[in-house]
Amino acid sequence: MLTSDSFITFPQNQKLAGWGKVLSRTQIPAQVIKGANKDSLSEVIAVPKVKVDDIQIYYEVKGEGFPLVMIMGLGRNLESWDSRLVEGLSKKFKLVMFDNRGAGRTDISDREYTIRLFAEDITDLMNTLGISKAHILGISMGGMIAQELVLNYPEKVSKLVLCSTYSGGSKTVQPSQKVSEMLTADVSTMSPEEYYRKIYLPLVYTDDFIEENPDFMKLHVQKSLRYPISKAAYMRQLDAIGKFNTYERLQQIKTPTLVLHGRKDVLVPSENGAILAEAIPNAKLVNLEKSAHYLAEEMREVINVLTEFLD
Repeated sequence: MLTSDSFITFPQNQKLAGWGKVLSRTQIPAQVIKGANKDSLSEVIAVPKVKVDDIQIYYEVKGEGFPLVMIMGLGRNLESWDSRLVEGLSKKFKLVMFDNRGAGRTDISDREYTIRLFAEDITDLMNTLGISKAHILGISMGGMIAQELVLNYPEKVSKLVLCSTYSGGSKTVQPSQKVSEMLTADVSTMSPEEYYRKIYLPLVYTDDFIEENPDFMKLHVQKSLRYPISKAAYMRQLDAIGKFNTYERLQQIKTPTLVLHGRKDVLVPSENGAILAEAIPNAKLVNLEKSAHYLAEEMREVINVLTEFLD
């Protein structure tokens, strides 16, 4: 059991808007952020860090072929990628996965975080690795970073994939009241494992998928506790989301774009995907009828759609 001092309650930040404002009031057990299980849970593909601007970025590479840079979301790190997705895409592409600034094994730094800064980190990482151009795939906050990357460095992006994300601003469709209540629930009596099982997992997977895949859920929780994000870094990432807004600039994107969204995404409702696809010239929208935020419920279809689009 956790005491009230064991929790990090993210206070409401008046600068945040929409989804970020809801998340700013979320309580997360402090052990989820500060503690870590160091036992090995997955095969390490590579273990390098590279100097990018003022930080060392941790990254891994898997596969051969045209590079595909994969950008993870808020508070997460490369351990969060679905192993089925990694295995499926690495058969066709060279996957470049990394921990965003402040997450996982990448340095935090004292700078103010912005979504554009995250995008600049990626272009610097690509340059350091000798990658002049790549496909870019981002999920959730990673999709926001991908938008800023293609808008500011279009020459670096061959094709763009936006998963479970939104454009920010007044056009954002907010999560339901029920979801907002889950995000702001009192979790003072929960262990970190209980927090993930009772609050986090139902926000990113469907109830059926959770019930039918207990081993998958157990592994997700273990991996989530392995390289946790600090409170300071989480707040900086969250603040970056609150300031994010690309809607008025989306018509500038000329890169071939695929928007993937699950119809059962309760965290970032699927209407946000339709808004993106409508605003980006010639973007292709694929709605996955049975999928939630992480698209895990229809991963085989996800891999097929991605492979067909990126080939």
